[in-house]
Amino acid sequence: MKQAKMSRREVQRRALALALMPWLGAGAQAQLLQGAVLGHGPRWQVDPFSLGVASGQPQPSSVVLWTRLRILDADAALKAQSLEVVCEVFADAALRQPVRQWRVQTDASRAHSVHVVASGLQPGRPYWYRFVCGNAMSPVGRARTSPGLEDPVDRLRIALASCQHYEQGYFVAHREMAQRDLDLVLFVGDYIYESSNPQYMLRKHLGVVPSLLSEYRERHAQYKSDTDLQACHAAHTWAMTWDDHEVVNDYANDLDRNFTAPQSFLRRRAAAYQAYFEHMPLRLGPDPVNASQMRIHDRMAWGKLADLWTLDCRQYRDHQACLDPNRGGGRVVVSCDALTDPARSMLGMAQEQWIHEGLTRSQRRWKLVAQSTQMSSSGVNTPLGRSAFTDGWDGYPQARARLLGTVAQAGVQNVVMLGGDVHMNVAAQLRVQANDERSPVVASEIVTTSVTSRGLGAKLLAQIRDSNPDIAHARSDERGYTLLDVRPEGISAEFRTTANPARVDGVFKTQAQYAIRSGVAGVQKA
Repeated sequence: MKQAKMSRREVQRRALALALMPWLGAGAQAQLLQGAVLGHGPRWQVDPFSLGVASGQPQPSSVVLWTRLRILDADAALKAQSLEVVCEVFADAALRQPVRQWRVQTDASRAHSVHVVASGLQPGRPYWYRFVCGNAMSPVGRARTSPGLEDPVDRLRIALASCQHYEQGYFVAHREMAQRDLDLVLFVGDYIYESSNPQYMLRKHLGVVPSLLSEYRERHAQYKSDTDLQACHAAHTWAMTWDDHEVVNDYANDLDRNFTAPQSFLRRRAAAYQAYFEHMPLRLGPDPVNASQMRIHDRMAWGKLADLWTLDCRQYRDHQACLDPNRGGGRVVVSCDALTDPARSMLGMAQEQWIHEGLTRSQRRWKLVAQSTQMSSSGVNTPLGRSAFTDGWDGYPQARARLLGTVAQAGVQNVVMLGGDVHMNVAAQLRVQANDERSPVVASEIVTTSVTSRGLGAKLLAQIRDSNPDIAHARSDERGYTLLDVRPEGISAEFRTTANPARVDGVFKTQAQYAIRSGVAGVQKA
């Protein structure tokens, strides 16, 4: 057992080194190894940058740079102090061409996290960055700004990922993503899991099921300690949204599965949102007036090639329809009149209006809509009627019809829905009326499988396939991520997978590849 643990650490250490070494010339490597050019300040006994670095939310002239000082017992006296951290940005991989430097203060109220909006940068190019605090220096990260808004762009390479349960596998998908030539990692939810399932445990969560801020902080820190995940953050700029497990499974707005009093649950949600912000490269944190609210939905342009929206499917939604009085959250129902209520929304009406207006006004070639789950129907035909899982879009069919109806009525072309959550790869056609051949295909859908989280059983998945002809591809037996290559003429979606569960030495292959042609709604087998 001891030898196996050493082997895993060695594999992860080498993965991080492989991800970073291509950017570092001999001079920069020597500088880092010798610990040169360190700032004045505390003399650390233990490396405070053990959670790595990250970049996110790129704009043409800026990008968010992140780290967090993790202060362990050997440096306990520093926990109560406000500490200065220097962030340095360079124009070259050898770190010989400094661009800008920021000096920021951080303290325990934000878990000593650091968010620098690195501004004044040039559009559409890479930068290299690091952080310094006293005698400690962080790893080097590579960030990328988005192209200028009117720039012609011939390519956008995205790795789409979701659902990384720490206990159910190793983050080998991030190891492969770190070594890919990408413009962006797009993560669509379940970055951490609050829950455990001993039946599928390969490695163990530390601590209790989180409900307090300190507990969510420790859960995030455990995930961020994974070297493969660190490598992927250091290698690429990320865009993100969340799903439910960042707080608790199947929560909807102010309601959890245990029917906790809303005021009490919102305190838990506020703690989870704060910890999420403290560990992610995000521009905006919790609302200073109401800490249980935090805007995560966003829009980003990639030159003239694409608009990319990230939607929030949790914070503003109506409660699930036809709730079980004994246990809330999602469930499978066959007869539920509330599903036909046009007032019910997955996104909340304000966010619905925002995305509807954005889609109809967009002048860019591709309209990429990233949200946390599967939009195409996955219900099953039964002798008693068609089933619907109330936590997904099938539980909000009128909201789905409104969104796709807007696309159809406005004649918006090249809309692609990107999702996760369901722990399987899906390629599907999207119609205003799902699975009805009389209803034209108006958009395309690509859903990525989970990084580690276990998928559906083969029998249920076969029933889903048989009941939903709009689904062109669905497999839940493998773990991984999806590689998207967006070009003016079309999009290629390559499902990259490894066997379930994701082992530390997992090897990836292409499970399937689908194409979307510009001007033609729907997916085609490549």
